[in-house]
Amino acid sequence: MAADADEGDYFVREIERNNGCTLKVKQCYLGDVGCVVWDAAIVLAKYLETKQFYDPSSGVNVWAGKRVVELGAGTGVVGLMAATLGAAVTVTDLEDLQTLLRVNIQENQALISSGSVTAKVLKWGEDVSDFRPPPHYVLMADCIYYEQSIVPLVESLKLLSGPETCIICCYEQRTEGVNPKVERQFFELLQQNFDCEEIPSDEQDPEFSSPDIHILIIRRKV
Repeated sequence: MAADADEGDYFVREIERNNGCTLKVKQCYLGDVGCVVWDAAIVLAKYLETKQFYDPSSGVNVWAGKRVVELGAGTGVVGLMAATLGAAVTVTDLEDLQTLLRVNIQENQALISSGSVTAKVLKWGEDVSDFRPPPHYVLMADCIYYEQSIVPLVESLKLLSGPETCIICCYEQRTEGVNPKVERQFFELLQQNFDCEEIPSDEQDPEFSSPDIHILIIRRKV
C-alpha cells in the first residue's frame, strides 16, 4: 500500500499559517485519493484560522479545547491545522491511510502546543462509540465523490453528531461524469436530518478560496 511507502515515495506540500509557521504535509506519489492534499482541504484548513475563529490580537480562539473529528482525513492537513490552533483532534480514515496520518502527525508535532492530534480508523457507517461524547466539530474536505459511500457517510454524520455539533464540509464542485449526481444524492439525503448553510467567499481566507470550492456549515435539525 502507498501509505506504507519508504521516505523516497513521499513528496511534501507546505501550508503556511497566518503566524508564519509552516505545516509540512507528506503525500504519496502512488496510491488512492487519500494520499494527496486536495485543494478543498487547503481551503478548509485556511478557513479554520480566519478571524471569526482565531484572532490572537483580540483574544478569540474558538478552537481552544474543542473536541474535533475529521472524516476522510487522508493526509490529515485539516485536522493538523485545527490541532495547531488548540483543538483536541482525532483524524480518521481507513486502515491503509493510518501510516500516512501518523507520519504527518509526527512531522508537525512541534507546531502543536495546547492542542493534540491522534489518528484512528473509522469506516463510514460503522460504530462510533470510540468518538463519544459527540465532538464539538466534525470537519470534512472533499468526501463527496463515491456514489457507494454517500449513505454510509451521512450515517456517520448522524451517529457522530450531537445537538451542539457543528459540521464544516468543504468540497470542490465537479461537473464531469457522475459527480453532479453524487453531490445531489448526498445533499438530498443529508437534508432529511440536517440544515446546511453556505459560507460566503468574503468570510473565507482571501487568498485560499475558489468559486468552485464550497464551504458549508451543517447542523442537526432541531
